[in-house]
Amino acid sequence: MSVSVIIKWGGQEYSISSLSEEDTVMDLKQSIKTLTGVLPERQKLLGLKVKGKPAEDEVKLGSLKLKPNTKIMMMGTREESLEEVLAPPPENDDVVNDFDIEEEVIEVENREENLAKIARRVKDYKVEELNPPREGKRLLVLDVDYTLFDHKSCAETGQELMRPFLHEFLTSAYEDYDIVIWSATSMKWIDAKMKELGVTDNPNYKITFMLDSAAMITVHTPKRGVVEIRPFMKAHLNREKDRELYKLAQYLKEIAKLDDFTGLNHKHWERYLSKRQNH
Repeated sequence: MSVSVIIKWGGQEYSISSLSEEDTVMDLKQSIKTLTGVLPERQKLLGLKVKGKPAEDEVKLGSLKLKPNTKIMMMGTREESLEEVLAPPPENDDVVNDFDIEEEVIEVENREENLAKIARRVKDYKVEELNPPREGKRLLVLDVDYTLFDHKSCAETGQELMRPFLHEFLTSAYEDYDIVIWSATSMKWIDAKMKELGVTDNPNYKITFMLDSAAMITVHTPKRGVVEIRPFMKAHLNREKDRELYKLAQYLKEIAKLDDFTGLNHKHWERYLSKRQNH
């Protein structure tokens, strides 16, 4: 029988349907090389596992029991693209992430169609609780792409794309907050990224649950801004100098002392932190 898979890499999808169940993982990697130019030894295929371990090159595809058009995330860098990855980012580099929204003047929270969407999500979406919420802890919801992880740059391992101070940040935050991970992608990819980054089973903190795109609704929003931190992009360039999570951990620690968050404007978190540290 033929095997059909879709490789996700560098923001693109590549369809492969020319292989059979008798072909091996190495045959798959050779097909990927033909499409992407990434050498087999530089490819890391997330989710291809045998008994919980990454599938070796000699493993036959048939033994992996892949469903038709299974999507596989690849990490890896073309030899000729290394200079591009390490080059300074172009000016006015556009940022696209899970927080991108359309602005609209009309208030959205009470619009009938949006309330109906939310009601359906509440009814139909099943949250898989990974760890029980703790009494007295507030909830911290964290986006994945460009906040915890640079999902567009190419690398041989997910660790290379992990934002600096990630584990220190989560360890600190867990002292005062229950933590939820969300992303406007599928749960499969969220789960794969979190395992690759060592977040899922970290002994120093626990994730309460994760939310994927199925839990979200699409709305038009009023012109009141979006709370963001600086996006983590061009991981190869910025890994040494990005300290955003280190500073954000301090802010979360400061506001955890407050009884009420309603008076805070998180857009000015750096200003708030600076004032607190100067007193």
